[in-house]
Amino acid sequence: MNRDEILAKSRAEGIDEGAREAENRGRKMGVTAFCLMEVAVAAFNALTEQPNYVPLALFWTFLAAESYPKYRFTGKRSALFTTILGGLCAVLFFCCTRHQRTKVNYGR
Repeated sequence: MNRDEILAKSRAEGIDEGAREAENRGRKMGVTAFCLMEVAVAAFNALTEQPNYVPLALFWTFLAAESYPKYRFTGKRSALFTTILGGLCAVLFFCCTRHQRTKVNYGR
């Protein structure tokens, strides 16, 4: 494909490469900010002796959701493994959260 064919195809698809690049950069910054906040919340919870179940459930949910499209696109088994493990961990940490709240509410 030459340059003109690539440009014509891009125009026909109606995809703005600048907007796509901005979205990708924004997504990358969002992931970085999420991870930094995750570490900050986990550190705060550790210092105040609070459980970290909710932040960990959110982290594993994010990891699973991030890995699934990678698996669909590439077919890599490592991405599928990450998706399954992340989803399982997310559910388990959510269950721990529910159990912890039940213990606190009922004094068990």
